[in-house]
Amino acid sequence: MSATPQKNRTTRRVLAVAAGLATTGALVAAMPADAHDRGHGHKPRTVDVQLLSFNDLHGNLEPPAGSAGNVSEKQPDGTVKAIPAGGVEYLATSLRTARKGNPYSVTAAGGDMVGASPLLSGLFHDEPTIEALNKLDLDVSAVGNHEFDEGATELARLQNGGCHPVEGCYEKGEEFEGADFPYLAANVTKEKTGKPLLKPYTVWKKNGVKIGFIGVTLEGTPDIVTANGVKGLKFHDEVETINKYARELDRQGVKSIVALIHEGGAPASTSYNYDCDSPGAGDGISGPIVDIAKGITPKVDALVTGHTHQAYVCTVPDPSGRPRMVTSASSFGKLYTDTTLTYDRRTKDIVRTSVKSANHVVTRDQPKAADMTRLIDRWNKLAAPIANRPQGWISADINGRGSTALEKPLGNVIADAQLEGLAPADKGGAEVAFMNPGGIRADLVHKASGSEGDGVVTYGEAFTVQPFTNMMNVVDLTGARLVAALQQQVSGSNEASPKILQVSRGLTYTLDLTKSGAARVVTDSIKLNGEAIDPARTYRVAMNEFLAGGGDGFPALGQGTNKLVGASDLDLFNAYLAAHSTAASPLAPPATDRITIVK
Repeated sequence: MSATPQKNRTTRRVLAVAAGLATTGALVAAMPADAHDRGHGHKPRTVDVQLLSFNDLHGNLEPPAGSAGNVSEKQPDGTVKAIPAGGVEYLATSLRTARKGNPYSVTAAGGDMVGASPLLSGLFHDEPTIEALNKLDLDVSAVGNHEFDEGATELARLQNGGCHPVEGCYEKGEEFEGADFPYLAANVTKEKTGKPLLKPYTVWKKNGVKIGFIGVTLEGTPDIVTANGVKGLKFHDEVETINKYARELDRQGVKSIVALIHEGGAPASTSYNYDCDSPGAGDGISGPIVDIAKGITPKVDALVTGHTHQAYVCTVPDPSGRPRMVTSASSFGKLYTDTTLTYDRRTKDIVRTSVKSANHVVTRDQPKAADMTRLIDRWNKLAAPIANRPQGWISADINGRGSTALEKPLGNVIADAQLEGLAPADKGGAEVAFMNPGGIRADLVHKASGSEGDGVVTYGEAFTVQPFTNMMNVVDLTGARLVAALQQQVSGSNEASPKILQVSRGLTYTLDLTKSGAARVVTDSIKLNGEAIDPARTYRVAMNEFLAGGGDGFPALGQGTNKLVGASDLDLFNAYLAAHSTAASPLAPPATDRITIVK
């Protein structure tokens, strides 16, 4: 698949132009006067460019339910307030309001616009989300790891259009048009040819103002996407790639550059308005993005990031020691970032000392964008026969994505569902099941999302929790490899940001967070049904195909043998809900007592 020219926009959006395209004189003549022109026929030396950005939308067109739909705001008295946020109807209103009075405004995204999406988008291979992003007037986006969930061919279809190769067109006589904006994947190349998979960069132009955008995803994408999703592709170092294309843009005379990076960090506070430059520049943030930011050439003027679903606006020093803005807008469309880039017409560069940025909440007390409401209603009508089907009942919220605990109530439910469905001898004979925490995409919320009634879990809600439809595997693993897998939660590639597996009933152990690395797992505490794990014994272990391939930094789980492929994770989840709940006897949140945490 080769890069293709960006589709033409309507007149009001024709100002965002892909790299290499020329702005015609007639178009320039039709542009509005510079905001700072005093009417004397001379343009001022500087002009403020508004950069609006967001990241990790994940197809959340409707407001996210439960705690996943809140942002934390620190109050003047030190308390923290939860604010309901998100939903593309409100995001559209927020962005359109922010653009008013800003003749130089460009909108960019940091990746994971699609993938792991709720049913409304995921059922239709995320065509509804691409349509919504077009209506949002998104100018450019980096690819994220989830853009590769269905492979490079499907990513090309999302960019270029065309109906799904298997399911065809979803609306009679309507062919999917693809994205109006370019997806950038500078550090992704084809193994056979070494050529970029998609455009590495694009240049936004208006009235002589030029800003280059370079887009990359995290180099570790193959570790967190199924093998089929990244087949035939190579993922390169983020810093080396950005520096390479920054030099190329510089040679073309583009001196103002923004990097869109689908990799992020962890601020010291989860409040969106936390000052992560306290006590000094970038002191309040950690994680991969810090080293990346410190390594990227000073030619790049600002970094829009993502992946970690965190909110931050920081200034991390570049290699020359100069402060440089690094931002992230949480996830699911709950925030957007408004950054002012002061462009110097003489140097063609950004005046770094004038850069200002802030995150803003996409509140739900503002008017909905009518065009987005119509879009959601149209796709909901198509999805309704499947989405509204009841699957089970719950007595209270069962938190997954919204839980900050290492052992999550919904994680226990999912692991138990997988064990129960694959324990019969003819289904695999599973003795224990593991679930990766990142695969739990939402909470099960007791309050009705529609007309189904409180406590009813619909197919659409279950799909939102388990949207990947991973096939389940049951494999043979020795006790020694089971222990190694538990240690890999907190060591190796997971040491800096532990990934705690959700475990099925019967498996218990102690996690001592006062220690470091693999020693955090107290090995002699690991028991299955009350018996110590025998390193030499073979156990039948159930997990999704992603984990069974060693994904998420668990190579020990990828060493299984005697594999049996079972039902999908979603099918097992729905079967468990049906078997363990009725309207009169709903499923209650399970106890979280399988992992003993020492702090």
